[in-house]
Amino acid sequence: MQRRDFLNGMALALFSGMTPLQILYGKEAKIEDFTKEYYPPKLLGLRGSNDASYQFAHMLRDGENFDFSTLKPKQEYDLVVVGAGISGLTAALLYQNKFGKEKKILILDNHDDFGGHARRNEIELQDGTILSYGGSESFQSPKALFTKQVIDLLKSLGIDIDELAKCFDVNFYPDLKLSRGVYFSKSEFGVDKVVNGNPRKVICDDIPYDKLNGKSIEEFINEFPFKQRYKKDLISLFKSEKDYLKGMNKEEREEYIAKTSYKQFLKDKVKLSTEAIKFFEGITDDFLALGIDAVSCEDARISFLPGFDNLGLDAIEGDALAEMEEPYIYHCADRNATVARLLVKKLIPEVSKQGINMNDVTLAHFDYSKLDTPKNTVRLRLNSTVINVENTKQGALVSYVMQGKKMRVKAKKVVMANYNSAIPYIIPSLPQEQKEALSKNVKTSLIHTKVVISNWESFIKLGVHEIYSPRMPYSRTKLDYPVSMGGYEHPKNPKNPICLHMVCSPLAFAASQGIELEGLDARDRARVGRNLLFSISFEEHEKIIRSQLQGILGSVGFDNERDIKAIVVNRWGHCYSYTENSLYDESEEAQKTIRTARKPFKNIVIANSDSDWSAYMHSAIEQAFRAVDEL
Repeated sequence: MQRRDFLNGMALALFSGMTPLQILYGKEAKIEDFTKEYYPPKLLGLRGSNDASYQFAHMLRDGENFDFSTLKPKQEYDLVVVGAGISGLTAALLYQNKFGKEKKILILDNHDDFGGHARRNEIELQDGTILSYGGSESFQSPKALFTKQVIDLLKSLGIDIDELAKCFDVNFYPDLKLSRGVYFSKSEFGVDKVVNGNPRKVICDDIPYDKLNGKSIEEFINEFPFKQRYKKDLISLFKSEKDYLKGMNKEEREEYIAKTSYKQFLKDKVKLSTEAIKFFEGITDDFLALGIDAVSCEDARISFLPGFDNLGLDAIEGDALAEMEEPYIYHCADRNATVARLLVKKLIPEVSKQGINMNDVTLAHFDYSKLDTPKNTVRLRLNSTVINVENTKQGALVSYVMQGKKMRVKAKKVVMANYNSAIPYIIPSLPQEQKEALSKNVKTSLIHTKVVISNWESFIKLGVHEIYSPRMPYSRTKLDYPVSMGGYEHPKNPKNPICLHMVCSPLAFAASQGIELEGLDARDRARVGRNLLFSISFEEHEKIIRSQLQGILGSVGFDNERDIKAIVVNRWGHCYSYTENSLYDESEEAQKTIRTARKPFKNIVIANSDSDWSAYMHSAIEQAFRAVDEL
């Protein structure tokens, strides 16, 4: 077995006498060193949706015939939940609370770990463990967005939002005189250069505005490797000195910003050059998972992108403003994986001796062998892809494939907490109108990569804690959030290892593959991105990561061969739920589609963030409440 093939999703942390780093970049692992313990958070290499997680689902999509007709169900449950993400786990807990602790519940998930996108990465070093996260990053604006239902549920799990905020050291990077920076790559801009001191306000910021350590906009932009006239145009744009929609009335202005992409606005109204526009290509890849050519001016405006201050538009205020400006400081040490772990602990207490609250669970070890035992009233079965769900007079039949073996169970009720787009294939008897509505939720793809480096002195020398890289695969590279809780301390000494968080939209690879995105709507772009994502091997990912980090940090002594100690590529082909996009959607029609898609179907209900067209954790929880109420 080749070393790289072996690393690609194997349990590297579980070899006796060796750390994952020794295996990844040192002594070769031998197959006989593999132990029987199953603990996915310690896996390195390709994570998220690995090949096995979608193999059977894609076969079903592509017309493979899975015949379960002769298979008699051997088990019966009061409730079967399809999907072990936060929405599915919440639905199971709410059902248990509503109908009784004695009710038998089976939770099925196609992945090798629970939590959906709220996954935990544990990266073992010789002198300790770094905690990080595989996807779902934060509690998004809880003061502005969370309902009482959501807050009460979190409290019942031992999560205190106000206490969580205190775990985040908002002064840590500002006190080190670090700022946000921009990396201009030699391949795109003729020189490898990092410019620090970005003064730009960003949506949902974790750094107080008065502590950005930013330069003036003139000083910042004048360091860009651009011609002087392009710098002058950018400075004017950022200072919003002009009314770029002069001659339009208010109604025309509102229609324009709703139906025009930010890139078109920069080109047609601001009159920016192609070279200057390059600066913005990638700036929405992370938060919105789409390029500026598929993001409306409306969304660009609420993301604090420049150009809208003098357009005579109504001020953003109230809840919308509160959401935008609420500090982005509600992070657990493993981000939203803590929520998933506490839900599992509530449902299956035997999984851990610890886990009574957010602090207690931080360093708790979970025994995955306890997730699916006959004595449990709640059983969580991983590596199990549901292929078919059909109503019966008494309930439903649920058919699935577990590690290649066909299985079937009976259920009185079923909660579908998986991706909306998969449900029409799994429940072929659904009304056609509902199938079409479900298929409208085409999720966007993202890669959340974790790279452990031996030290972060290079970031100190560059004066940055976060770097935006226009027109590069990874648009965002950030030192890990400064969160300490439950006995876990975030890295504080620049001479010691730290985890970098890197975000990539696979649409960034479209141009290099000769794929033209112009004319495609957001859904078709998402499909292109997913196909690109699944075509890239871990080895290719590693080359891209090493190359980009070397370009960013190489000028101050970073050596990727020496300094990169571990890589985890959390690949999500179905990441963000589709969100209403004014460029392609009409709001009234979108809301009708949402309501149609999530209708109960006899003994089957639907709970997931997709059913609200919202990629946030609180939405996933709210939809679980709705679905269980429908039961």
